[in-house]
Amino acid sequence: MIRGRWGGLLVVLLVAAGGCATVKSQTAPTGTLDKLTTTRTIALGYRESSIPFSYVSSDKTPVGYSVDLCMHIVADLQRQVPNLQVTWVPVTVENRIPALLNGTIDLECGSTTNTLGRQEQVDFSLITFLTGGSLLTLAEAPLGSEFHSLRIAVIPGTTTEQVFKTFVTQSATAIQFLPVKDHAEGLAALENRLADAYASDRILLIGLALSAQDPTRFALADRYFSYEPYALMLRRGDLAFRLAVNRVLARLYRSGQILEVYTRWFGRLGPPSPLLISLYAIEGLPE
Repeated sequence: MIRGRWGGLLVVLLVAAGGCATVKSQTAPTGTLDKLTTTRTIALGYRESSIPFSYVSSDKTPVGYSVDLCMHIVADLQRQVPNLQVTWVPVTVENRIPALLNGTIDLECGSTTNTLGRQEQVDFSLITFLTGGSLLTLAEAPLGSEFHSLRIAVIPGTTTEQVFKTFVTQSATAIQFLPVKDHAEGLAALENRLADAYASDRILLIGLALSAQDPTRFALADRYFSYEPYALMLRRGDLAFRLAVNRVLARLYRSGQILEVYTRWFGRLGPPSPLLISLYAIEGLPE
């Protein structure tokens, strides 16, 4: 009699456990690779004016250093997911992280700095580039050693804004910040003399100046104000997709193919710096 009761209880528990397991399996979130296999589409986020990393070309297509890296990743994924198509989604400083979190994009191909604060929300690939915050001015009005009473255009919410506001606080320098929505608007503020300088990452400032109608109109400050390690941004905790992305990047670094990508977008600036060469060597992880 007791055996029968325990046997019945055991059956009930097993059925309940099985039901719980089934519910858990049905509600467990799927990773990006599962999503790509199901939809046959990968959504790539790009910036519209982050020259030369991610911007819109004359034929209205996304191009740039980071875009090239993402296309190498897509080519590798297409071997795993036949007929995988790319959907390009423009993103801004304000919406790039929300777009990733809500599934609008699967990978951001821009000029985003990998920071510990951002890692609370998203994950990053291997580092793809190194630069630092600086200032672009008109050549006829270069910056001196003093920064008093400057009007600096800057994009709100960027690491550059944080760095310069910290600099102002620590140095007790009187600086007026002019918020702009993107790099194109920052350059326009400088050209129209609404600002004395435009603050951003140095390599982006170089790209903006070189793409201007008359690059000789501009000058760069002779110092860096921050350390900016760029990386591709993806959803947090998606280990399989992050590994797939990093495998492609590491392979590009180990093989030296990354130098072809570098030359295409930065060739006018000369060969990569020793620091960048060291980055490629360090991040070219073995299989």
